Amino acid sequence: MSGSEPLLRLDGVTKVFYTDEVETHALAGIHLEVQPGEYVAIAGPSGCGKSTLLSILGLLDSPSEGAYHLNGRPVEKLTASERARIRNREIGFIFQSFNLIGDLTVFENVELPLTYRGMKASERRERVHAALEKVGMAHRAKHLPSQLSGGQQQRVAVARAVAGQPAILLADEPTGNLDSTNGEAVMELLRELHREGATICMVTHDPRFARHADRSIHLFDGRIVEEDHSPKAEKELEESGFEMN
Repeated sequence: MSGSEPLLRLDGVTKVFYTDEVETHALAGIHLEVQPGEYVAIAGPSGCGKSTLLSILGLLDSPSEGAYHLNGRPVEKLTASERARIRNREIGFIFQSFNLIGDLTVFENVELPLTYRGMKASERRERVHAALEKVGMAHRAKHLPSQLSGGQQQRVAVARAVAGQPAILLADEPTGNLDSTNGEAVMELLRELHREGATICMVTHDPRFARHADRSIHLFDGRIVEEDHSPKAEKELEESGFEMN
């Protein structure tokens, strides 16, 4: 895990919001690397900067200071159109509120991001069917979001994220609007995607779900205050000869 080039690298990233002459320091001096195939949980109390960090990782926001490299490229040098293209092709988003479009069917919701790529209709259909099969929602392809439960809607949102075969999945409190049973089902879905090789960064306030990740980053007042590895990841690191602090 220690020898490869990181997929994501943040060096001294700071984010300050200015409103009515008030400065809010959302992030302060964040250093973070995520390797290909890693599953990282970002944990911490409400208002600690978790969602701000995820927005920067997903190119939805920019740091006030510091550098962000994605796949070895400095993000700050990208144009707005290049950032949009990378978001569409390399980053899959899973939101707490699902963000499905109400008057589109399940199939159309999953297909929509692919239409912006100029992809042939036949390839789009194959990608959508494969993604819906993966999350167990192929039988609901013609339904509208309003005809689905919350857990089913989140499964569709996961399908939309993975259909584009992104380099990384960013999940912002993916179980936040779900009951415990549906929440656990979505977490199992993410674990299965990780076992298949997906790189995942997940914001969560729930320590039960954070423990499923290879590594947990704990934020407090915009700073990383603690980092720990799962027992399984610790064992793998020891076997690889990696020195843990």
